[in-house]
Amino acid sequence: MTDSASEPAPGSSPETDFSDLGKILVIVPTYNESGNVRLITDRVRAAIPEVHILVADDNSPDGTGDIADELAAADEQIHVLHRQGKEGLGAAYLAGFEWALANGYDVMIEMDADGSHRPEQLSLLLDALRDADLVLGSRWVPGGSVQNWPKSREILSRGGNWYTRVALALPLRDATGGYRAYRASTLRAIDLNGVGSAGYIFQVDLAYRVIQAGLRVVEVPIQFTEREIGTSKMSQSIVTEALWKVTVWGVRERVTKQGRSRIKQTRALTKQQSQREIGA
Repeated sequence: MTDSASEPAPGSSPETDFSDLGKILVIVPTYNESGNVRLITDRVRAAIPEVHILVADDNSPDGTGDIADELAAADEQIHVLHRQGKEGLGAAYLAGFEWALANGYDVMIEMDADGSHRPEQLSLLLDALRDADLVLGSRWVPGGSVQNWPKSREILSRGGNWYTRVALALPLRDATGGYRAYRASTLRAIDLNGVGSAGYIFQVDLAYRVIQAGLRVVEVPIQFTEREIGTSKMSQSIVTEALWKVTVWGVRERVTKQGRSRIKQTRALTKQQSQREIGA
C-alpha cells in the first residue's frame, strides 16, 4: 500500500520531538567522506537532537573512519561500525540494519554522507512515519526537487524510476531514492537475508519487498542537492545492475499467479489515487 503525504514545501519542520516513535538511528554509510562526515553528523544532531547516528565506514583510505571515531568519542549518540572494505551501498546498510536491530532501535533512517539528503528535512520523514511502515523522501512527487544536477542525470533518474514503476507495478515516484525511514518492525517483516543487491538497486529491492509484504509506504517531497565535496559513487556498472535486476523481477511478477494478482491490485489502487488527485 502506498500514498503521498500532504506536506509543506521541502524545508525544516518546527517539530523535533519524536520520542513517541522510540529510539531513532540515522545510518550514514561512508567511503572516502573525510570532508563530509563531520559536517553531516553536526547537521543531524542539530536538526533532531534526540536521534543517534551510526557511521558505517567501509575502511576508507582517506581516514574517514578515524574522524568518525573522534566524533563518537566526543558524543555518546554517535557510533561507528568499521567494515572490512568497500562492498557497496546495500551491504553497508544491511550491516547497519543488523547493528540497529541488535541494539534495540525502533526506527532506522538511511542518509547519504555528502549532504545531498538534508538533515533539516528529517522531521518530514519522521512525522509521516507515524502513519506508515516505510517513508521515502521523494524527488519526483509534487513539491520535490533536485538542485545542481545536469539534465542528463535528471533524465536518467526519472527514466529509471519510470521503468521501475512500469516493470514492477510499483506505485512509487522515487523508488531509487536513498533518503528513507523504516520501522524496525518493517525490516523484521521482510527477508533481509535474501537481499543480494549491492548498488543503488538495493533501494528498489527493499521498497519492492515492503510493498510485497502488504505494508504501507508513503512518499514525502524532499529537496535533493548534489554533493559539493568529494566524488559521486555512481557508475555505469551500478546502472546496468539496476536495469538487469528490475527486468528480471518484472518478468517474474508476470509469470507467477501471486505477482499477477499484485499487479492487478496495484493498478486499481493507482487508478483510484489518480482519480482522487484529479478531483482534488
